[in-house]
This record gives sequence, structure tokens and C-alpha cells, in this order.
Amino acid sequence: MAEDRERAVYELHENSESDPGYRRFLTKLAEPLLARMEPGACGLDFGCGPGPALAKMLEEAGLAVALYDPFFYPDDRLLTQRYDFVTCTEVVEHLYQPAEVFQMLDRLLRPGGLIGIMTCFQTDDDRFDNWHYRRDPTHVVFYREYTFDWLAQHYGWDLEIPAKDVVLLRKPI
Repeated sequence: MAEDRERAVYELHENSESDPGYRRFLTKLAEPLLARMEPGACGLDFGCGPGPALAKMLEEAGLAVALYDPFFYPDDRLLTQRYDFVTCTEVVEHLYQPAEVFQMLDRLLRPGGLIGIMTCFQTDDDRFDNWHYRRDPTHVVFYREYTFDWLAQHYGWDLEIPAKDVVLLRKPI
């Protein structure tokens, strides 16, 4: 998909940081992440989109969060730093080069750091053709639980799935 068309699709999303329903949705990742982070931890909201609601929620809870998005917050200098955590909320399904991005995410993490991911797991091959998630033209890759098992083994990360469609990957110390 051409970048300008892809950006136009993202601009249609209604992901306002003041929307109580969207904030409730994001608690699936925010709560388990916050339970594992020390106050003042520094993170990166990778692929935050135009309305970085998760970052706002984490900042309200005492964490420091930098924003990166190739369309809306394209500061590549942030991709050369190291963080206590990196969040990818509804991002990994948009990756044209997932192997390279996961490699980069590993480099961005300090030892003991966490990657927090939210994405709708692909679970039913028989329903894949009509699956709503597949029908979004910006969704180009899909994940199963065992995909994250493989990633964890490959990078030596510890894997935890604290809620449906939520993954925490901890880099070893």
C-alpha cells in the first residue's frame, strides 16, 4: 500500500487519549506493563499513531514515554536510544519487515526491559477469509501465540501473555 494511502487510513482511526472506551481497551496492556515497571521507567511508544493515548496513560502513572511513529512522530534519533520498555499497540500487524523491526526492538531494550504488544491473535484458519482483522488493508502480517513463542526463543526473551491478545517479552539481564 502506498504510504500516503496508508497514512490516510490511520488518520481515520478514532484513538483519542480522551476517549474513555479507547483508554479502557488500552488497559489490557497498560495494567500488566505498569505492574512490572518501576516509577520513572523510561519507554518508547513505537507506532503510537496520531493520538498517543497509551503514552498519556503511562505518563499519568509516572513513567516517561517517548513517541515514535513513522507517519506522525518520525524522529529516528529515538531509535538509537535504549529503553526500559517499548510498547507496540496495534502496530505489529502493520509491519512489512517484521524480522527487522523485532531485531530493532531488541536493540532498543536495556537488559531486563520489556516489550509490550497488543495485536489480535490469529486463531481460526477456517474463519480467516472473513476475519475482520484481515480485511483492514493496512494489516499485512498476523500472529499466533506460537509466533511469539518462537520470537521469545529466538531472542532469549521471557514470554508472558497476561491477557487476550497481549504479549510481554522481557529481555534477559
